[in-house]
Amino acid sequence: MTTALAAPTPSRLWTPSRVLVTRSAAERPHGQRVLARLEAAGIEDIELLRGDRLPNLRGDGDRAAFMRAKQTLAVVVPAPSKRRLQPIPPSADWRFDLAEGCPAHCQYCYLAGSLSGPPITRVFADLDEVLTDLDAYVGQGAVTSGTAGRGDEGTTFEASCYTDLLALEHLTGGLATAVEHFGTHDWPGSVQLRATTKFDDVYPRTRLEMDEAARTTKRGKFGSVKHVYPRATMAELRGWFEAALAERLPQARLLYWT
Repeated sequence: MTTALAAPTPSRLWTPSRVLVTRSAAERPHGQRVLARLEAAGIEDIELLRGDRLPNLRGDGDRAAFMRAKQTLAVVVPAPSKRRLQPIPPSADWRFDLAEGCPAHCQYCYLAGSLSGPPITRVFADLDEVLTDLDAYVGQGAVTSGTAGRGDEGTTFEASCYTDLLALEHLTGGLATAVEHFGTHDWPGSVQLRATTKFDDVYPRTRLEMDEAARTTKRGKFGSVKHVYPRATMAELRGWFEAALAERLPQARLLYWT
């Protein structure tokens, strides 16, 4: 007798309750593509702003402000300084941002301690211009390109430093646009595109240890603070992943652990 497998839990895609679109973002081709996707998703509260500043999202108390921001998606054009790429060791030579912020409510979220201001998820509308600019960075990195240990990886670009792109992809199509560009563009050298995610569109209630006294404090190079598992627990977790990777993905390399 064959036992029937339980049906998988239906996935639930994030739908913002409010969308703000700045004037400059609405003028960009990618901003217009995002707008079309938002309308197709049936989102009704889409506000086209007259300028490029987002309104104040303060609510009645800190929690109200937090929840309202978490339910808001903003389509914006970032400051020009964002176009100057920064290295992101040990992951990749360079990072470029398709978005900033995440709609999830993970208790262990490092973005909460890394990004300032209300936690609005911002999608950047200048994607086409950013992709065009990447040629100038090929062969100029110091993490993979030109190094003895990892030079075979070519110039590596990380696209998900301050967001989880799969959480937003159904609304933006930005990652697909980047993948297509990397796969079809005539590059001046070898390149790779990387994007990390933990999203499967399903987020269960967690039981994480939130007592800071039972966790270890870790500081980033720019002064950010996060609380991680104690050394023994981290060693156990790393051991499991190393064994699982060797068994299931024998060609994979574990580049770093944090």
